[in-house]
Amino acid sequence: MKKRIFVTATNTNIGKTYTTKLLLKEFASRGILVGVIKPIETGVIDDFASDGEELLACIKQLNPKLWSLEVDDIVPVTYELAAAPFVASNNSPLDLKKILLRIEAMEASCDLVIIEGAGGLYVPIDENWMMIDLIQYFNASALLVTHCSLGCINDTLLSQKALQEKNIPHAIAFNCKEDDENFKIISEPYFLKTNQKVLKVSDDIEKICDVLYNL
Repeated sequence: MKKRIFVTATNTNIGKTYTTKLLLKEFASRGILVGVIKPIETGVIDDFASDGEELLACIKQLNPKLWSLEVDDIVPVTYELAAAPFVASNNSPLDLKKILLRIEAMEASCDLVIIEGAGGLYVPIDENWMMIDLIQYFNASALLVTHCSLGCINDTLLSQKALQEKNIPHAIAFNCKEDDENFKIISEPYFLKTNQKVLKVSDDIEKICDVLYNL
């Protein structure tokens, strides 16, 4: 089986797609044939999956073997309502085998597949599955993308605990934005004093890829 990395986050709008694209570019720069899939995207209006389109454009530039892919190959399941898949689908059961087959088909043309989740770890998909369950189902390691604003200690530790309780190998990356200047004062000291690595998406993508590749 090829290497699989699941990009998740402490919540929605944290920067999963932005981070996924940086990961793809860094791994590709190392001569690794990359692939990408976002199993579920919600808030898709008029069949335009914005995240899927971004990822499709990116992967076509990085892996010539995937030039023929369409957005449906990147995002196999879409819903119009911008809500948890459980709600957006009216609790329709998700066919995980269908998604797994898409991943396995992509792996014929790549060495590493990045799987981008939707929302946070405990976003409900249907009556049986939460987003965190997909990481184990796809036998992937995880990258937890977290924010740098006030509250990130609580949000990060809760998500980290969830991954640890399920024995999911993972790394953590902080997606600091321009207005997060206080991170070094209000949050970073805790992580440093508890011997946790503070890897920032914008500055440390090479180190993040090193950690992920060795999980």
